[in-house]
Amino acid sequence: MTDDPKHRMGEKQPDRGAPPKVKFEVYGEEMIEKQVTSSGNSGRVYLPPDWVGRHVKIIRID
Repeated sequence: MTDDPKHRMGEKQPDRGAPPKVKFEVYGEEMIEKQVTSSGNSGRVYLPPDWVGRHVKIIRID
């Protein structure tokens, strides 16, 4: 058993060498939470068609 409180609470441990989590504050019109799916050698997220041509920001949360 370890003395690390995150380990005791069952929280996911960050990868070694991964940057620490940071907080973003963003103002916008709408938010959609989706999972990235595989697309060839890349990842893809489908968004509503009325968002085409709009400026969006993507933040990885895990």
